Amino acid sequence: MSKKTVRRRRQNFTQETLKRKEGFKYKLIAEGVAIGLFAGLLVSLFRLCLTKAEDMRDLYIQAAGQKFIVALLGIGIIIFITVCVTAIAIREPLSSGSGIPQVKGELKGEINANWLQVIIAKFLGGILAIGSGLSLGREGPSIQLGAMVGKGFSRISNRLRTEEKLLMTCGSGAGLAAAFGAPLAGVVFALEELHKNFSQEVLLSTMASAITADCIGSYIFGLEPVFDFAVSVSEGLPLSRLWMVIILGLILGVFGVFFNKTITMAQTFFKRLKPNWIKIIIPFVIVILLAIVLPQALGSGHKLVDMAGEGVITIKMLCVFLAVKYVFSIICFSSGAPGGIFMPLLVIGAVAGGLFTQTVSPLVGYEQNYVQYFVILGMTGYFSAIVRAPITGVILISEMTGTFSNLLSLSMVSLVAYMTADILKGNPIYDELLERMLVTGKVHKPKTTNKVLVEGEIHYGSYMEAKPLSAIMLPHGCLVVSIQRGSHEIVPFGETILQGGDKITVLCNESLVSELHKELDEKCKCIFTE
Repeated sequence: MSKKTVRRRRQNFTQETLKRKEGFKYKLIAEGVAIGLFAGLLVSLFRLCLTKAEDMRDLYIQAAGQKFIVALLGIGIIIFITVCVTAIAIREPLSSGSGIPQVKGELKGEINANWLQVIIAKFLGGILAIGSGLSLGREGPSIQLGAMVGKGFSRISNRLRTEEKLLMTCGSGAGLAAAFGAPLAGVVFALEELHKNFSQEVLLSTMASAITADCIGSYIFGLEPVFDFAVSVSEGLPLSRLWMVIILGLILGVFGVFFNKTITMAQTFFKRLKPNWIKIIIPFVIVILLAIVLPQALGSGHKLVDMAGEGVITIKMLCVFLAVKYVFSIICFSSGAPGGIFMPLLVIGAVAGGLFTQTVSPLVGYEQNYVQYFVILGMTGYFSAIVRAPITGVILISEMTGTFSNLLSLSMVSLVAYMTADILKGNPIYDELLERMLVTGKVHKPKTTNKVLVEGEIHYGSYMEAKPLSAIMLPHGCLVVSIQRGSHEIVPFGETILQGGDKITVLCNESLVSELHKELDEKCKCIFTE
């Protein structure tokens, strides 16, 4: 085949792909609604099953305290669940852990999961692990389930790989929206943490998907917020107390870095344990012990947040809950059992916030209802320090508590905690987990030659601003096929001078997506100083 023929075919493919891209904005919104429908139903079913499982667990613990034979039967059930969770984790490794790093890997082109297999394994494994009492959350599995719904929709309808990643982003946002009744947080998290692209197509389609999923979740679970405190916090924290918010942010920033480092150390320890079933059995043994001495620490810990917000826990017990929940969450998450880290870290942050305000109350004259404010601030700041998604943290907690009157204090504690963690060189938790996952080699990496379109934006002050296109030096096999400047599309040439705000579209093989993203992040997004 001649070079001229190859060049013509490439040009035809590029023109067809761009033509399809230009006209699919509204089509993508419609697809987002469809994915939101399916993801909302699946995640709502997952959430409903978890609720029933946790209620059954609490009733069983009460019964076991009265009859010894019931306690023995409970131990047998835990052993059976341990075997099932271990088998699921071994059969489908990508169902282990949170699920969010796996989705990030998919979007970067570094992982290629079997969508149906992951859905089945994550659904069953998550219910067994979280429902039985492990300190894990439903948000990570919900995001992964939603993303796999988007991927399945793409594969069944034979969509392009470029479109598939957008549909997975839609599913991720829908999953978080249905899990917590937080559609705005679902959208922002998908954009801020996963896709890292605020293009109009991504924003609108993810909004459509998250809103649809939230409608389904609201119909099933009602409109009440996840955390419904007895005392209203709608008035907001007084301005005279904002200086305490800064101190709390500093503390949470340091605490968050320590949490991430502890996760890394624990995962290194668990990695050395052989055979694999030992990793899973350790947290389940702790479940049995906690069911006897401290059942409130079991599960994701939703009730602990309510108790901390009501101020009914003494300082001594807050310290106990904080230490137990911290260690138990680290062990559960590091074991590889299916479940997320969102909810446990929110609980830890809430307890830390409650402990903070009860400790300083005698010194500065706080009122009792201030405990609720700092419980909410603790969740937001701790989330921001660990996940490093401050906007998501503010919106998520606002939606989960049903009030937007504390945006000033929430934004302040989120920013301070984020900056503190950044200064201390703490890595974002999901980036760290994805890197470790790729190093182990236990992932299905794509080995295809499928062509994908990757969008990038020239940020003001970046290296590529005011430089010719030829200076970008993309990986071999990547081609810039379009430059969008405002409402005009420019045909790219090597001499084309890029400007801040320009959006470039790059055509490349799917296997080069990860390398391409790194290059675009370094030269087009980071602020460049000579």
